[in-house]
Amino acid sequence: MVNPLDTSNSFALDVKGVNELRQAAKQNSPEALKATAKQFEALFMNMVLKSMRDASPQDGIFDSQQSKMYTSMLDQQLSQNMASRGVGLADVLIRQLSNVVNAQNGAMPSLNEQEGESQALPSQSLSRLPSGVAAQAAAALSTITAPSASSAAAASRSNSSQPAHIAAFQQRLAPHAEEASRTTGIPAKFMLGQAALETGWGRREIVGADGTNSHNLFGIKATGGWKGKVVETATTEYINGVPQTRMEKFRAYDSYADAFRDYANLLRNNPRYQHVLANSQDVTGFAQGLQKAGYATDPNYAAKLTRIITQSLST
Repeated sequence: MVNPLDTSNSFALDVKGVNELRQAAKQNSPEALKATAKQFEALFMNMVLKSMRDASPQDGIFDSQQSKMYTSMLDQQLSQNMASRGVGLADVLIRQLSNVVNAQNGAMPSLNEQEGESQALPSQSLSRLPSGVAAQAAAALSTITAPSASSAAAASRSNSSQPAHIAAFQQRLAPHAEEASRTTGIPAKFMLGQAALETGWGRREIVGADGTNSHNLFGIKATGGWKGKVVETATTEYINGVPQTRMEKFRAYDSYADAFRDYANLLRNNPRYQHVLANSQDVTGFAQGLQKAGYATDPNYAAKLTRIITQSLST
C-alpha cells in the first residue's frame, strides 16, 4: 500500500502534499515521522546536487538564467526520487526522533538505547561529500536531533511544559552561559534568552558560504577593529522602523564557549553597555538597556527578549 504522506515520489513543488504532511506531523504519527525523515533526506540530496552544480562551469553558450532555473527544478525532483530509494539518513532520523517522542510520552527506551548503541549519523554518509555540504548537512541534522540528547532530562521534569528543542538548547549552552555569568554578573538565563532570540533556538545560526558554523550566537558584527575570523551573510536591519535585508560581516568563533566569552567582554568593556550591566538583575531593565544601547535595530527587540526569558526558559 502506498503511504499517502510519503512525498518522496511526488512532484517536488507540490505545496498541497507538503501541507498535508505538515498537518499530519502535528499528530506525531509514525507515518508522518517517516515521511518527514524522507523529506529531510531529499533536502540533503538537493544540497549535494547544488554543490556539484556550483563546482561545474556555468558559462557555456547554452547557459542562462532560465536554464539555471529549470536545472534547479530538475535537481529538486531528482532529490525526491533519490530519497525514495534512501541513502540511510531517513533511518537515522526515524530512530532519533522516535526516541524523542517516546521520552516525551514516558515510554521506555529501546533495547539499542539501553545498551548505549550510537544513534549518530554514520560517518560514511558525510565523508564522501564536499566539506561545505557535509557541514551544512551536519548542522541541519544536529538541529533536528539535538533534543534527543536531553530527552531523558526533559521527560523527568513532569511538571514542565518546556518543548524539547528549548530544553535541549538550554542544556547544551548552559555551561558556557554560567561561565560568562561569573565574569559579567548577568544571569545565565538572560544570556541564553538572547542567544535564543538571535538564533531562533539554534535553528538560524550564522554560517559561512561553505556551510561552516560561525558559532556566533549573539549576532555580533565584525566591526571595531575585530581581528578574528569573519563570516558574511544576509541579515535584516530596521531602518526608520522598516525591515531591510543587507549583507553584513559577523564575527566567527571556534566554539560556543568563545562566543560567550566574547559577548561577555563586549558588554563588560564597551561603555555603551554600562547601563545594561547596572540593571543586569532585572529582566525588563536588561532587555530595554540592550535596545537603548543600540544592540539591535529591531524596535521590538526588548519585548521579544523579555518574553523569551520570562516565558520560555526554565529557572
